[in-house]
Amino acid sequence: MDVRNAKASEVDRLAWIWFNGWQDAHAHLLPAALARLRTLQSFQARLTAALDRVRVVGPADAPVGFCVTKGAELHQLYLNPKARGSGLAETLIRDAEAGFKARGVRQSWLICAIGNERAARFYEKHAWRRSGTVIEHLEADGGTFPLEVWRYEKSLT
Repeated sequence: MDVRNAKASEVDRLAWIWFNGWQDAHAHLLPAALARLRTLQSFQARLTAALDRVRVVGPADAPVGFCVTKGAELHQLYLNPKARGSGLAETLIRDAEAGFKARGVRQSWLICAIGNERAARFYEKHAWRRSGTVIEHLEADGGTFPLEVWRYEKSLT
């Protein structure tokens, strides 16, 4: 399936994928104070603000997954649960890596919630290497939320 740029008309569907994926992967691992900030509306706002950096897979107006990049960072990667195991996450990550290379990025990075073993295995399977733990200041309504996370890196040379 081809990866394409997201459309504004897809933000609500993408926010639903992100909200549900976040609840599934993160709500049980992360502080309740952060979970309260991760509302469907917060994901809609963040997607709208990042729309020019959102790449999706799936039919027009019915995407099943997306990836957001931010500079050299693979910032977000989410799939509808029904699309897991389909190879679409690999398609999205390869597309992001190709975009980084095209922009001259030599080393990319991402963060992963400590304890999110499913995501960690996926990244490691695709040659991302855990470089350690860092305190990341996550985007949140009204500012940022400091959180210790795993940092992964990948050389693109």
